[in-house]
Order: sequence, then structure tokens, then C-alpha cells
Amino acid sequence: MEGMGGMGQMGMGMHHGMEMDPCKPMEMGHMAGMEMKDMDMGKDKTMDMGKMGGMEMGTMKEPPPPAGPLKIAFGAKSAEWTPAALAALPHISLTLYNMHAKGCQTYSGVPLIDLLTRLGVPAKQHGKDLQLYLVAEGSDGYKAVYSLAEVNPDLHEGAVLVADTADGKALPGGAQFQLVAKGEKRPARWVRALVAIRVLAAE
Repeated sequence: MEGMGGMGQMGMGMHHGMEMDPCKPMEMGHMAGMEMKDMDMGKDKTMDMGKMGGMEMGTMKEPPPPAGPLKIAFGAKSAEWTPAALAALPHISLTLYNMHAKGCQTYSGVPLIDLLTRLGVPAKQHGKDLQLYLVAEGSDGYKAVYSLAEVNPDLHEGAVLVADTADGKALPGGAQFQLVAKGEKRPARWVRALVAIRVLAAE
């Protein structure tokens, strides 16, 4: 029995230490375990429906209408991208978990690095190139910062995409573009209704 207990503890340790991709099929054993855990939590905890409603409305509030094409600037160079112009470029797809939508969504768009290199941003970063970073801004004024290395597959495994569709449909809220990123624990740096990206250098 002691041996079996040790094996049980080992199994629990493996379960807790294992990272799971929520957008990939889950084994039935793990799913059952999670369902039981959720049921147990439901017995002990309740949430005020008014508070829950407020959280949902605050989280799912749509951004204001987009304020025009996407403007990207690097030094003295700049470019504007309309939906038609972006649609003409090669696209890739990323399936990511969107905690706001409470599910997995497939975004299609252009890797951000492909748009940046057109303005002279180095595809292979060395030395002072590693001081470069970018500020992405939505039409509502929301801003997020990425180092250039984070959007460059030459240095980082995660992918950052300027998406123009989600699940084969137009983006919600009338947005033309959305910045999404793979490898984030939560989509805090995703930018809806993306209208501007500025590449800057840290001093």
C-alpha cells in the first residue's frame, strides 16, 4: 500500500507540474479530474451575479470604431495599411485561447515582423538592435509594449500577428486589425482596434 501511495503522489505531482495548451484536445482522465475539481469549488464558493455581470460587461466592452488605417513608424520612415492592402500579403493562422471570449479562436493575419522589416527594421538583430522596442496602440488609447526581440522569430519562439479576421469572420466591434500574440499567459498585451505601431530605441 505504501508503494501505491508513493505512486499516487508522483502522479499528482506530474499532473500539477504539467502545462496544458487549452486549445489542444485534452485526455479524458485529465478532463474528468478538472471537472470534479470545478464541481468541488462550486460547492464551497458562490459569486454575486451582479458582480459577475459587471465583470463581464467591463471585460467584453467593445472598443470604439477604428480611426483609420494602421500606421507604422520607424525613425523617419512610415507606412499606412488599409484592410485591402494587408489582405494582399501572405497570411498565417494562429489558434489561441482568448480568456475574454472564454474559448479558442483562430486568427488570420500577417506576422508583425514582416511589416516592420519593410521599413528597415532589422530581421537579424545584433548589438544596438536589441535596444529596439515598439508601442502598439488601439483606437481607444490602450497601449502595449513589446521588445523587438519578442516579435522576431529569429530570437523568440512566440509569434505576434496583425490579425484581420477571427474564425474566418470580421473582427468584433468593427475593428479592422487586432494585435495578438502567442505564448502569453493572458491576452493583456493584445491590442484590439489596432491603429498605430511606433518602433523606438531605449536609451
